[in-house]
Amino acid sequence: MDKAELARRIKDAAYLEGDFILRSGQRSKYYLDKYLFETQPDILAELGRLFAAYAGDVDVIAGPELGAVALASATSLASGKPFAIVRKTQKDYGTGKLIEGTPVEGKRVLLVEDIGTTAGAALEAAKTLVDAGAVIVRMVFAVDRMQGARENVEAAGFTFETLLTKEDLGI
Repeated sequence: MDKAELARRIKDAAYLEGDFILRSGQRSKYYLDKYLFETQPDILAELGRLFAAYAGDVDVIAGPELGAVALASATSLASGKPFAIVRKTQKDYGTGKLIEGTPVEGKRVLLVEDIGTTAGAALEAAKTLVDAGAVIVRMVFAVDRMQGARENVEAAGFTFETLLTKEDLGI
């Protein structure tokens, strides 16, 4: 699948119009429902393949719960590298870990994320990973809404990459 076909498939599967409040608190007349595109096998496989191209110099793939877990898993399968899941909050049962799966201490990490608006969730996950001793090599987003994610990631000292932008989707 080429970039134009992937963009078309994502838009066809997940583009919604209406009045939405985004995680950032911003209002939007459109919404890209990550669960609608991440649950399509052809889209998920292609995203995993594309994210894996950024994994050559890392030890671990990481994805924030819940939206990026499927992306981290697909990237792990495509790259052959283990992955970790970054929780939003610590659970009060089981191991109580904030990072599940592969240990990240002392590891070089690729953080994959679904939709970048302001990158708030990705930056929270990055802080959790860094606090656990990981080195974030780069953050790669499936789609950049072009509303500050790049600027916020770079201002925090991380490398920002994206597979697609809202312009690629014709939004």
